Amino acid sequence: MAKSKPLVIVESPAKIKTISKILGNKFKVLSSMGHLIDLPKSTLGVDVDHDFKPRMIVVRAKQKILTQLKKEAKTKKEIYIATDPDREGEAIGWNLVAHIGEGKKVYRVTFQEITKEAVLKAFENPREFDKKKIDAQVARRILDRIVGYKISPVLWKKVGSRLSAGRVQSVALRLIVDRERAIQKFIPQEYWQVAVDLQKQGNENILTAALEKINGEKFELKNQQETDDIVAQLQSSEFVVSAITQRQVKRNPLPPLITSTLQQDAFNKLGFNANRTMRLAQQLYEGIEIGAEEPVGLITYMRTDSVNISDDAISKVRDFISDKYGEKYLPEKPNKYKSKKSAQEAHEAIRPTSVLRRPEDVERFLEPEQYKIYELIWRRFVSCQMTPAVYQNRKIEVMAGKFQFGAAGSTLLFDGFLTLNLEAKEEEKKIDFSHYEKDDNLNLLEVKPSQHFTKPPPRFSEASLVKALEEDGIGRPSTYASIIQTLVFRNYVSRERGYFTATELGMLICDLLVEYFAKIMDVGFTAKMEESLDLIEEGELESTKLLKEFYQPFKEALAVAMDQIEKTENFVDKICPECQRQMVIKWGRRGKFLSCSGFPECKYAQPFTTGVKCPEEGCEGELVKRRGHRGMTFYGCSKYPKCTYTGNELPE
Repeated sequence: MAKSKPLVIVESPAKIKTISKILGNKFKVLSSMGHLIDLPKSTLGVDVDHDFKPRMIVVRAKQKILTQLKKEAKTKKEIYIATDPDREGEAIGWNLVAHIGEGKKVYRVTFQEITKEAVLKAFENPREFDKKKIDAQVARRILDRIVGYKISPVLWKKVGSRLSAGRVQSVALRLIVDRERAIQKFIPQEYWQVAVDLQKQGNENILTAALEKINGEKFELKNQQETDDIVAQLQSSEFVVSAITQRQVKRNPLPPLITSTLQQDAFNKLGFNANRTMRLAQQLYEGIEIGAEEPVGLITYMRTDSVNISDDAISKVRDFISDKYGEKYLPEKPNKYKSKKSAQEAHEAIRPTSVLRRPEDVERFLEPEQYKIYELIWRRFVSCQMTPAVYQNRKIEVMAGKFQFGAAGSTLLFDGFLTLNLEAKEEEKKIDFSHYEKDDNLNLLEVKPSQHFTKPPPRFSEASLVKALEEDGIGRPSTYASIIQTLVFRNYVSRERGYFTATELGMLICDLLVEYFAKIMDVGFTAKMEESLDLIEEGELESTKLLKEFYQPFKEALAVAMDQIEKTENFVDKICPECQRQMVIKWGRRGKFLSCSGFPECKYAQPFTTGVKCPEEGCEGELVKRRGHRGMTFYGCSKYPKCTYTGNELPE
């Protein structure tokens, strides 16, 4: 009788092909398609009175998948759980064991990259499930479930049905709302700057210098009158070179990419949103067919907050740099980078699985967007282990009585790691100071005053929001993309040209949550909660203790909110065409709409129009502000689909 093949379970169907070819025909590889066992959707699913015990059930849509896995497992003696190497992957695999692992030998295998060497090594050294990691993930899931399922009814009562709140997303919303309010309240302040064009006798070069100090002190010019007075004084002043200085400065390479910096780089350089970036990175991680080779993962695991690099990878990239670029580009010792305190040190930074697979070598096997992400990762990884760039910084100071002017420039002496960063090479600002010496007299050609106004803080982009979330300790690498996606989907924020604006609904929700759930909406409290979850994973905190400490004050705040909040009806001067009762403004997941005040007896509703008539000839509809699936807003006719007019702006 033929020996039964061990069963291997991965999360994603895309991994099956790659891992099957690596393991050969001695194993049967199947996918769980993500979470098969989870909290129920229709109820809280957490027994808050008995140590917060979760009620885990089979996800209805995944029952057929579980049935197939059970059928396969029935004849197997060994099962290998090869889900992702993070907390969520650990929990997904652990939840499966109770359903398919009875009487079997169950092993946990993890790998940071899907390459032959890494996968085979993992299967040679399987381990037990990490119960602490599972406890941390379950605690996070319970916290999120309690907040979401308990606060949402408050929103239904005060604002409108089908609205919801999230523990982490609500804090991210607050960042965007606070920024929007700061922009609205901002009052521009006038200020002036003064520059002069100077020339040395007998020399054609013009030196443009900026006013830096008055009487040796920094200054502020707040209006034209102050500026005109200085301009008048300068017209009769003598200009003398008081100092010429130069020094060499080094610019060190940046650390290798982690999840947050990958998302920031992809947005800033490629215009990719976080969701798109992670989808492409997932494809590169799970495996790509490279010519005649078997499918291979091109990058390491992309959900990480650690800048660690394995010794083997460092050794190989140093050999590559030495061979490709020469010894002057190779530091004496490997460059070391320090991760944040909360980073999971067992993880690695995002890097290519083989530095020898240069972007140009694999470009023909990749989709254009896959190639762009791979090139970003490859260049950042190689450059992080190269020598610094060296600049020559020069500055010339010019005195005109009590007024000190300055002009500065820099020249790139050695490109170092910038040999892989063409954009950064262009940052040098060359100024030829060779014609000037100390005590040179300079002729004044022109005084150039200029008026400016301070600018409000910028709205968050995908990149700056991810950076803020990371710096404030809100969420974890695997959550950034979903946080943003959820806020857009709920219509709490809109995305305009890549930047986020809090919607009227988003501001309403945020204000309500801040009023009644101040602790949950506090950035510091949310960051501390993340640290507590890390302590659970490290075995230094019991998950039940954390949940109890959180739940009691939350329960009290919830009771106050439900008692004090009264439903408000915002009546408008419109009559329901079906029952003649007055119409009211209501809120739903898609935003504001008009509803009959007789609901639920009368279910008439209509979009909340702008009052601007549709410009299409013969159409009697009004324009409605709508939102596309990516969060971009536009205006469409209320008579859609009869009238299909759309526009980005309201017609005049």
